Amino acid sequence: MTVASILSTKGREVVSERGATLLSDVCKTLTQHKIGAIVITDDDGHIQGIISERDVVKAIGVSGASALMQPVSSVMTRSVETCTDKDSINVVMAKMTAGRFRHVPVVADGKVAGLISIGDVVKHKIAQVEMEAEQMRSYITMA
Repeated sequence: MTVASILSTKGREVVSERGATLLSDVCKTLTQHKIGAIVITDDDGHIQGIISERDVVKAIGVSGASALMQPVSSVMTRSVETCTDKDSINVVMAKMTAGRFRHVPVVADGKVAGLISIGDVVKHKIAQVEMEAEQMRSYITMA
């Protein structure tokens, strides 16, 4: 199974912001969309970084409430692991596990083309296991 199979179900919509956006506004966007991360892009859609709930907590832990008035570019993760929609789900899971992060932007032609989370991966894996179990049950009852 590939990343494309996840995106075909969940869609390719990605919430993004610019680096100059205040961290407080990013927090509002995370809350409004009920998401755990936002991709930070330039005007052409190229990834500059990613900001997650963990990054927000870390910034507040270091700087206190004043962190909320900083531009997101000052606290975002700049080194972003990405994937393509042709990558296998197992490869993406391995990246998430090794890097200890929960969101991976999907890129095409150097621009953001989707975003998958660990929740998306787990949901897809569970559906796959349930389908295989049902196929096995059907096979056994036919014998």
